[in-house]
Amino acid sequence: MIRIIDAKDARALRRFIEPSPRDDRDLEHRVQTIVDAVRTGGDQALRRLTKRFDRWAGPLEIGPDERRELARRVSPDIRRALELAAAHLRQVCRRQRPKNFSLEVRPGVRVDQRVTPLERVGCYVPGGRFPLPSSLLMTAIPARVAGVPEVIAACPRPEPVVMAAAALAGVDRFFRIGGAHAVAALAYGTQTVPRVDKIVGPGNRYVAAAKALVSRDCSIDMHAGPTEIVVLADTRPEWAAADLVAQAEHDPDARAILVTTSRSFATMVAREMDRIASDGTVAESLQRQGAAIVARDWRQAVGIVNRMAPEHVRCPNAAVARMITHAGTVFIGEFSAPAAGDYATGSNHVLPTAGAARFRGGLSAGDFVRVTTVQRLTRRGLGSIAPAIVALARAEGLEAHARSIQVRL
Repeated sequence: MIRIIDAKDARALRRFIEPSPRDDRDLEHRVQTIVDAVRTGGDQALRRLTKRFDRWAGPLEIGPDERRELARRVSPDIRRALELAAAHLRQVCRRQRPKNFSLEVRPGVRVDQRVTPLERVGCYVPGGRFPLPSSLLMTAIPARVAGVPEVIAACPRPEPVVMAAAALAGVDRFFRIGGAHAVAALAYGTQTVPRVDKIVGPGNRYVAAAKALVSRDCSIDMHAGPTEIVVLADTRPEWAAADLVAQAEHDPDARAILVTTSRSFATMVAREMDRIASDGTVAESLQRQGAAIVARDWRQAVGIVNRMAPEHVRCPNAAVARMITHAGTVFIGEFSAPAAGDYATGSNHVLPTAGAARFRGGLSAGDFVRVTTVQRLTRRGLGSIAPAIVALARAEGLEAHARSIQVRL
């Protein structure tokens, strides 16, 4: 059974709200070696690593004909499900894209905002126990809606359903590569794999470490960790348990935490989770990272959530939701199952983890554009703000800045 913790137990509470970051120097060293090998060795190193880690010695790229043939193997019901998810995601992404504007802040001083898409994006799709077509939709479609001209995908195990998702999302090129070596190839380019401007998509610890390493040279979406969910509830124990177990099945390191105001409810949820968590991955995840926290009231419960800043939160009503300010995504009400957001609501399931919801939200169309400011000043406009510019420049000891203004006037 998962642990039941009283919110008054500060030490036990801290263990689940603020877990110690994993410091795996050995893994980082191995990933650095892989990244360096691909960066310097190009295709030769990439083929060697693909054969070693992905057990694949064939062509690195899957051509359009093979992709179409694989996609045709998908059953009609799965295809319709993918089409529904893609349509909803496009609707949301269209509202997310930043807009151009032109603003005259005062006569003769104008600032414009110009929004332009990135040129090329790489979407990483994990190839673990099961294919993840939803991850490809969630990364490629926002890029396309943002106007990115070329979308590249990489997956070590491209199943037909992933190929069908690639076709729906408008992927241009697809590579049968995975792990840290795939990230390195996308970040730095090889003779076969083009260099991208940004790498997006979830992955295992090797992928996450590689993305962190290449982020100095190539933009990434976020530093992702294991998935996490907090369910705020005191009714429907079987539904709360189902939501917690659903997220726990992603990863042995996943965190699934109930926060409630009722100890008896916490006990009911814990028992229900034991009953339905038969899978080895789920049982391991719940034993290591599962907990039920009993708060004195909803205000304290929300405070615990905001300290944790989790990836997913399900809460009972809009009043509680308004108090939640630190979360990747919030689901309101008993019928708002977090699993729905993983697939078909139109919201993106690539979300901040490990407390990153304190400073950013989930992946969106806005992550695939550059926002550039364009500034225009007339003689009158510059003259009207010159005294302030000169005063501030001299206050900072930058006399040349002040002269660059004065020489014009």
